[in-house]
Amino acid sequence: MRVLIVEDEAKTADYLRRGLTEQGHVVDVAVDGIDGRHAALEGRYDVIVLDVMLPGIDGFEVLREVRRSQQVPIIMLTARDRIEDRVRGLQEGADDYLVKPFSFLELSARLQALSRRSRQLEATTLTIGDLVVDLLGRKVQRAGDRIDLTAKEFSLLCALARRPGQVLSRTEIAELVWDMNFDSNTNVVDVAVKRLRAKIDGPAYPRKLVHTLRGMGYVLEDRGEGAA
Repeated sequence: MRVLIVEDEAKTADYLRRGLTEQGHVVDVAVDGIDGRHAALEGRYDVIVLDVMLPGIDGFEVLREVRRSQQVPIIMLTARDRIEDRVRGLQEGADDYLVKPFSFLELSARLQALSRRSRQLEATTLTIGDLVVDLLGRKVQRAGDRIDLTAKEFSLLCALARRPGQVLSRTEIAELVWDMNFDSNTNVVDVAVKRLRAKIDGPAYPRKLVHTLRGMGYVLEDRGEGAA
């Protein structure tokens, strides 16, 4: 699970980062509202832990801006214990609210619950043209033909299929599929895309679905009859 922590108290942020990392999660930290807003809007997180009292802009403003474009689960974390603050956060789109001091085990359990709820609402089958991706069964078909993919190829296809028509840069793909920073001196992304393309855009399928935008990245979309 990818988690963003927006927290200006260094000890609290480090405590959360270490605890969640030890549980196997990928954790990013922002220490003010402006950086938190940028990370939340530009990144792709499964859950966001958002403090209310932040330098720059407060957590409520970050929450409002994120909710304009995303439905990522958000749990508000704050020292305030006034009912009015909790009601305001929930009314503006927060999914949960936890008051400091808090139990890490309780926070972890709430994050897991939010992540499960989000996955349950997510479609279990993705369809792009005649390509069908079964997320639960981890199966892929094109024009009724079964296509066998490796684990990484399936993850790469899912990253593209969840964002049909959206160009993903090599950096974004590296983070989503390999959870690593992209090294421009390596061609791991290009090689993986080439292997995936050979399977889902093979000779049997004249209409191609994986497209390259030079200098930008890759996109999965059905461009209609006659599209190469």
